[in-house]
Amino acid sequence: MFTDFFTFHNLNLVQILIVGIGYLMPIPLAFIAVKLWHHYRQERFIMGIKWVLLEIQVPRDVIKSPAAMELIFSNALYHQSLKGFWEEYIIGAPWMWFSLEIASVDGRVRFYIRTPSRIRDLVETQIYAQYPQAKVVESEDYVWNVPQYTKNGDWNVWGADFIKKDDDVRTIKTYKQMDDMKSGIKEEFKIDPLTPTIEYMGSLPKGQQMWMQILVRQNIKKYHAPLSHKHVGFNEYAEEYLRNMLEMYTKYGKEAGLGGIDTFEVRAPSFLEPIVKQMGSCMGQLHFDVGIRIMVMADKRLHSLEKFNELRKACRLVFRQYAQPNSNELVRINATQFDAPWSDPTGLALTNIKKRMLDWYRLRVFFHPPIQYSFNYPAIFDMFFPSKRPTTFVLSLEELATIYHFPGMVSETPSFKRIESKIAKPPSDLPM
Repeated sequence: MFTDFFTFHNLNLVQILIVGIGYLMPIPLAFIAVKLWHHYRQERFIMGIKWVLLEIQVPRDVIKSPAAMELIFSNALYHQSLKGFWEEYIIGAPWMWFSLEIASVDGRVRFYIRTPSRIRDLVETQIYAQYPQAKVVESEDYVWNVPQYTKNGDWNVWGADFIKKDDDVRTIKTYKQMDDMKSGIKEEFKIDPLTPTIEYMGSLPKGQQMWMQILVRQNIKKYHAPLSHKHVGFNEYAEEYLRNMLEMYTKYGKEAGLGGIDTFEVRAPSFLEPIVKQMGSCMGQLHFDVGIRIMVMADKRLHSLEKFNELRKACRLVFRQYAQPNSNELVRINATQFDAPWSDPTGLALTNIKKRMLDWYRLRVFFHPPIQYSFNYPAIFDMFFPSKRPTTFVLSLEELATIYHFPGMVSETPSFKRIESKIAKPPSDLPM
């Protein structure tokens, strides 16, 4: 039948391919159209969100461990929801996100949380619940005090994103692994993992600034499971990852158990035991999709290029204290620099990258980048039109509280703004 059809119509292979492509073309076009529509509706919705930047002024007598921040994050920032077709594709409502920020301006260190205005009361209430002597005030956005970067402008700018070096299920070092952060230890003997960062940020001289933002939302990231080859959530992926990792250390017994059931025995080597234990503990927690970005700036009128290079090189190490070489660590990507002079001989690409990085920090762009930066271009095009798509990863509740919490009395940075406990009481008109 098909032979007679091709013989009658005298079609060759090229013609058959053209006709086939013509019939199949509506499928990818429809897919692209849905993606573009979804992005358009989300952009419209996001443009209507009103944001507020809250500054948290920490009291002098904070004696709580980062576990207090775990309660704030789980109660105020983890907004789990399931979105149907109407809400996601017609209304365009995204999963809500927040920005946890630490900024040093001329050596003055401040903590911020950027939140949608409709959730402001919830965030404030949860902060006061754990830190009754703290003071939460609405603040002007510090990011607009520095002009947009230009090649011949008055400011040097450098920025980078940070991600986990290894798989998301492998943990970084957390505060619970530092024995000195356990309860019952006197404050003067504690070792706070955030203190090195606060101390360095507080040492910056006039004319230098360092900004850190950690964007978070509920975990919706999907993974390709190594064993079932399905797209699954974090816990399902972590379970299969563990099974795959321990496969060579597992002994199976067919019908060797009571009642003739199959059994298996896992004998992990000693160097894997702490990793397996940490991953198992991580699976029992809430998880957040996270994007981390750091930017540093120096006024050219006050600091030379050499001083600026010293600043940016030091800022690449601010997460080193969380590294576990046998498990995971945070490493930088998408840095606003080129390693070789011939990579950008005109300097135009670097200027555009720095402008974009500064704009993305100001607008807190990570989960919903502009459509042209929603994917990475092929290498040959990326040489001329650098894409540098923002990359997110997953942190557990414990990991997130480790890298962002309010330091206790152990941090004595003189430029870190604190308040006297006696005058910082929660407002009486907070909603119940």
